[in-house]
Amino acid sequence: MQILAFTCGAVVTTSAARAQLIGPQDTRVGSGAPRQLLLKVAGNGPATFADLAEKVLPAVIAVTTKVPLPRHGGLSERSFDFGNPHEDGLPMPGTRNRGKAQITAVGSGFFISPDGYAVTNSHVLQNSNTAEILTQDEQTYTAKVVGKDPISDLALIKVDGRNDFTYVTIADELPRVGDWVLAVGNPFGLGGTVTAGIVSARHRNIDPASSEDLIQIDAPINRGDSGGPSFDSNGNVIGVNTMIASPSGGSVGVAFAVPADTIKTVIPQLKAKGSVTRGWIGVQIQSITPDLANALGLNSPRGAIITSVQRNSPGAQAGLARGDVITSIDGEPIKEAHELTKKIQNIAPGTSAHLGLLRNGNEKPVTVTPGQLPDHATNQ
Repeated sequence: MQILAFTCGAVVTTSAARAQLIGPQDTRVGSGAPRQLLLKVAGNGPATFADLAEKVLPAVIAVTTKVPLPRHGGLSERSFDFGNPHEDGLPMPGTRNRGKAQITAVGSGFFISPDGYAVTNSHVLQNSNTAEILTQDEQTYTAKVVGKDPISDLALIKVDGRNDFTYVTIADELPRVGDWVLAVGNPFGLGGTVTAGIVSARHRNIDPASSEDLIQIDAPINRGDSGGPSFDSNGNVIGVNTMIASPSGGSVGVAFAVPADTIKTVIPQLKAKGSVTRGWIGVQIQSITPDLANALGLNSPRGAIITSVQRNSPGAQAGLARGDVITSIDGEPIKEAHELTKKIQNIAPGTSAHLGLLRNGNEKPVTVTPGQLPDHATNQ
């Protein structure tokens, strides 16, 4: 059976990824004139990733946190459960569980500015307010947690006291399927590790309750790589590695990364206020399948049907009811539930939205005013 797993969770007692710090001048990777960092051989792909790796490795860091010891008192060798990244792990060779109250969990991250702002995964940090980072020159810093967003699984941390960290930039465009990617991280606490592959797919929606799309890549990603970047051939970050699909917990070449456009939406909000604002109307929805379309007398399987409405929610106040089919929002047709979720969450709370509904086969326009998405909400 396929297992979806967060890629953090290498439990170690040794040092982890290191990042070399260079010059106080412009330390941004890829600064100056555009430059292709891969040497290519016509028809045979890249001859080497060495130039690209040399450029980006200094900006990638290890992120370590202290997490509670699992209640069962042991560390199994199965993959991490989706949503519970630290409860199980694979100990490094020579380490044992000695009954301590805490264990050290290792993930990855990368600097996005010379003054110490860095991106990692929210699940790497869990409930911690601080994290320890290690750089390639074996310097250790304490980073404060600026903000976390469990929905996108992104987090922003900050190291104070320096203004010359090597950093990377976020890509302006999504990669195409088939484009080369270089993933850098801290698998099993081994330190800065580079793996290569291609973009396998885009717009993967793994969690039906989430509005987030992911990029699928086939570069080998393992435990401890969570929060590490995947780069395009110019050294720009196209995604943050967040989870794998695996029957065993090891890499099988199916990994998922939070795309650059989500990073650019989420991280500025985390920097400004420590959280992300999303709209919410308090309804459970599912996509219209061909069978549902036939049962409801619809011409085509398009839209999202409401399966429940939370009491006193914005949706309830607007008169939405179980069985309503939402076909459009602000005049834009809705293809399926995931699309509706994304559009609702992109509406600023307090801003009215106009829904096109089908109720008992009849069209019924409804105006709803989304509120703020509550923490751990299970509906839209």
